[in-house]
Amino acid sequence: MFMPEIEVNFDDCDSCGECVDVCPMEIFSLEGDVLSINHPDECIDCKVCVDVCPNGCISVN
Repeated sequence: MFMPEIEVNFDDCDSCGECVDVCPMEIFSLEGDVLSINHPDECIDCKVCVDVCPNGCISVN
């Protein structure tokens, strides 16, 4: 079974929360100004997070 690999460039991430808002699987969470990747094994490889990230910080491979 293929499991997508989510990578976030945290150096460029400004914790805007766009990925948190659009992810249908709730992979991302934001506590304060800290972005977290939760249960990445549930990622469905839709890449909506990649499309909405204004800083291009997220990749899904």
